[in-house]
Amino acid sequence: MRTEFTVEQLRDPDTRESNQILRTCVHCGFCTATCPTFVLLGDELDSPRGRIYLIKDMLESGRAASEQEVRHVDRCLSCLSCMTTCPSGVHYMHLVDHARHHIEDTYRRPFAERVIRNVLSVVLPRPALFRAALVGARIARPLRGLLGGASMTAKRMRAMLDLAPSALPPAGASARATVHRAEGVRRGRVALLVGCAQTVLAPSINEATIRLLTRMGLDVVVTAGQGCCGALTHHMGKQDASHAQARANIEAWAAEAEGEGLDAVVINASGCGTTVKDYGHMFREAEPVLRARAARIAGLAKDVSEVLARFDYAPLRERPGLAVAYHAACSLQHGQGITAVPKSLLERAGFEVRVPAEAHLCCGSAGTYNILQPEIAGKLRERKLGHLERTGADLMASGNIGCLTQLGGEALPVAHTVELLDWMAGGPEPAAVAEARGRQVARQAVAAE
Repeated sequence: MRTEFTVEQLRDPDTRESNQILRTCVHCGFCTATCPTFVLLGDELDSPRGRIYLIKDMLESGRAASEQEVRHVDRCLSCLSCMTTCPSGVHYMHLVDHARHHIEDTYRRPFAERVIRNVLSVVLPRPALFRAALVGARIARPLRGLLGGASMTAKRMRAMLDLAPSALPPAGASARATVHRAEGVRRGRVALLVGCAQTVLAPSINEATIRLLTRMGLDVVVTAGQGCCGALTHHMGKQDASHAQARANIEAWAAEAEGEGLDAVVINASGCGTTVKDYGHMFREAEPVLRARAARIAGLAKDVSEVLARFDYAPLRERPGLAVAYHAACSLQHGQGITAVPKSLLERAGFEVRVPAEAHLCCGSAGTYNILQPEIAGKLRERKLGHLERTGADLMASGNIGCLTQLGGEALPVAHTVELLDWMAGGPEPAAVAEARGRQVARQAVAAE
C-alpha cells in the first residue's frame, strides 16, 4: 500500500511504525474471511482491510478522528485472526493500537460513554475495587428491568449486570507476594503474573497453577509491586495508564531476574500474555535501562502451557473418561501463535479433546468488548456456544479468564486448562469436572429408564 506521510510525521515513532505496517498491506482481502465482525456484519469497513483504509486516511491527514472511524475501530475485537490469515505479515495489532491511541487523544466521546470507559479503566485493573463493583452489580441486578430503551448506554449497563457472577469465590491467598517453594528437587524458578480481574473471578486458576508448578519442581515467585498487565487500558487507547501498569510489572520482575534469576514469567491468562510479550515493543523508545528490561521480560514471558511442556508435564491419575471441547482463546492462538500445545497437554492428561467448528473465530469477550459492544459480543457468544455444544463434549476448557466468563453459564461447564491439568496431576477436582460428572450420571439415568 502506498503511503504519503510527511517527513515531520515520520519523526514520531508510532507513525513511523504504522507507515511500515501500512506499506506491507497488498489489499488481498484474505483477512475478511476470518474477521468476526465482517462475518457477522458484512461491511467492508468492519473488516481489517476496511479499517486499514480508515486508519491510513486518519493518520496521514493528521486530523482528529471522526465518528465513522471511531465506530468501526471500536467494533474491532483485536482478536488478531487477521494476522494469522495475512499472507503478507501485516502487523495489524500495532496499527490498531496506534489508531486507538490517536482516537483517545483527538475524539471527544459522548458523556455517558466517557463515564463507562473511565469506570472500566479504573475499576477492572484493581481487584479490591472490582470485587466491590461486582457485589454492587449483584445487588443492582433486580433493577435491570428499569434499564429500558435501546440506547447503547442502557445496553452497556445491562451487559455489565449480566456479566457479574451471582456469587463470588472468597479472596484467595495466591495473589499475596511470596515465594512458593518447589517440592522435591528444584528444577527452576519462575515468576507468576497473578493478574487483576482473574484474582477476583477465579482465584482457583492461580492456585492450580502454583500447585502444579511447585509439584513439578519449580519455585513460583509472586512479586510485590506487580499488578494489571496493562492490556485493558492499552486496548482502550489509554497509553499513559497502560504503560504505567506495564512498567510496574517490568520493574518487579526485572528485580527478580537480576537477583536470584528467573527461567520464565508465567502467565495463565492469554490476553495478558499477548500484552506482556509485547512489552519490548511498547518500550522500544524508552531510556536504555527500561528498554533493555522490557525486552528481557518480554522474552521471559511464557504462557503456562509453554512452561508445562518445557518441564515435561505428566499426569498421575487414571484417564478420567471425559471429553473436553477446547476453546482456543484468540489471544493465545492468534496473539501468541500457540495452538497445539494446550491440546496436546490435555490429551497427555487423558482427556478426549474435541475442537469445535469455526475455532478461529472470537467468542466476543475481548477484554471490555462484551460490555462496550454488547450486541456483537452477544451474537458471537451464541455462535460459539452452539459450536461448542455440538461437539458433544462433557465440558469446555480454555486458557483465558475472559473467554471463561463470556462462555460460562448453563451450557457446558467451563474450566481453565491448567485446572484440569492440575487435577490430573494430583490436585483437587475442579467444580466444572464435578458438574460434568453429575450431568453424565443424569444422562445415564435417563437412558436407563
